[in-house]
Amino acid sequence: MKILLISSHFFPLINPRSFRATELAKELVRQGNEVTVVTLHNSKHAEFSKEFNVEFKYLPDLKWKEISIQGGGISSKIKRGLRRTMQLVAEYPAVELTGLVKDYINKENKQYDALISIAVPYPIHWGVAASDWKKIAKTWIADCGDPYYGDTSDSFKKLLHFKYVEKWAFSKMDKIAIPIEGGKKGYFKEFHDKISIIPQGFDFNIEKSVYKKNPIPTFIYAGGFIPGYRDPQPFLEYLTKIDKEFKFIIYTKGTVLIKPFLQKLGDKIEIREYIPREELMLELSKADFLINIDNAESVQSPSKLIDYKIADRPILNIKKGKINEKLVNEFIDYNFENQLNINDLNRFDIKNVAKQFINLIKK
Repeated sequence: MKILLISSHFFPLINPRSFRATELAKELVRQGNEVTVVTLHNSKHAEFSKEFNVEFKYLPDLKWKEISIQGGGISSKIKRGLRRTMQLVAEYPAVELTGLVKDYINKENKQYDALISIAVPYPIHWGVAASDWKKIAKTWIADCGDPYYGDTSDSFKKLLHFKYVEKWAFSKMDKIAIPIEGGKKGYFKEFHDKISIIPQGFDFNIEKSVYKKNPIPTFIYAGGFIPGYRDPQPFLEYLTKIDKEFKFIIYTKGTVLIKPFLQKLGDKIEIREYIPREELMLELSKADFLINIDNAESVQSPSKLIDYKIADRPILNIKKGKINEKLVNEFIDYNFENQLNINDLNRFDIKNVAKQFINLIKK
């Protein structure tokens, strides 16, 4: 099949949507399909194209910039408020992608068996919906990582006019793919008949370290945080009360929720920048155990759990609310009897995930 995949997040970016698009493109080619990826330009794509036989086409460079909030004082607070307001009212600056995607599709003259658009950000889908996509593709699958209007993890609910934007865009889609069954709650019921459950896909053939018990309990968390949802503060607060040696390594970009605990924990905590998945998997497999901070809702599920499982290290699941001190103490003492279990791991294998997309196209 000839497949057009549109995503503003792609290799070498490090985030779940980039992994989704990148692994899917690679595996679709391995299974004998011809894949064209439409994304934002990156110089590393030339090498990727040569290695994986993926063709790249590019959207114009983004011109709309996020409002900077660097600095301090009243000016920074005003800028922060303005940035949030622009995002809430107009999905700025990501909304620029709507026009760029629409223009690209309307100018494209190659024919495809399927168009797969990947969000977030949702303006990728809006751009396809606004275009004359049926002239170039037989079917359109909109892949949605998390709900948009029905997202409850953000501090602010989407404004009412986006309800009609979502309904308009979803009415144009042939099929919708979401990663978990519980995610259906985040979408309007009138579109549930279009929804298929296709999990996040992972390449299982990845190098891992041979585990050796660390001199002191060493555990890792990798990913972002969301206040009140994926919130590390209760766990970090309890760690400050543990009178034992340990090392907690966190790979993240967002440090706002962590900063108040850095001085209290001292050298027991270490913050690191994101690294490529291949490098991260080596580090995860060296840890005594791994930390998952629950989303506290059923419409989203962190994809990091699958990489945690592939790394083959015990998972300590931190739920919202009061910390299970007994469970944390067990893990610190190398007792992993009550670790989080993930069943049916093969459904996350990128080989099976790609086949699900192919089957969806054939329907």
